[in-house]
Amino acid sequence: MELSYLSILLIIAGLAIGYFISYIKSRFEMSSYKRELKDYKEHLNRQMKITNEGSKNLESQLEKLKKENENLRISVKTLGQKPGRSELRLLNIYDGALRKMMLKAPGFSSAWEVALQEAEKEYEENERGFKSIIKKVFGPSITHHTESSIIEDQKEGFN
Repeated sequence: MELSYLSILLIIAGLAIGYFISYIKSRFEMSSYKRELKDYKEHLNRQMKITNEGSKNLESQLEKLKKENENLRISVKTLGQKPGRSELRLLNIYDGALRKMMLKAPGFSSAWEVALQEAEKEYEENERGFKSIIKKVFGPSITHHTESSIIEDQKEGFN
């Protein structure tokens, strides 16, 4: 009987030691899991702060761009209402209509384009001051002679 009590006692002692070792091992695992969970929480907190700051920056930029857009819209509307703008708008409309008409009327369009290009060139020369200097130095007879020779050359080209 003693042997059985002794063996039972040994089995109970073994189980107690096994339970104690298992308990200590589970405590170490739990502490490592708690540390890992704490790290995850800190990481999530950092990520949430970064995301929050980024979305705040985006919202402030969006508000800034909305205000800037509104200011630009008001500026464009104000500039469109300045004196002379309606005439400029009408001039652009007439220019578009004239160009469409030139495409539809082939005989008129080539002569018109040549005259238009010459007028644009003359206007640019006047803007730069080149033609006005020539007129002042040589007088109107030279510039008039060159313009009339150009017109005659064009007439000969069409005949």
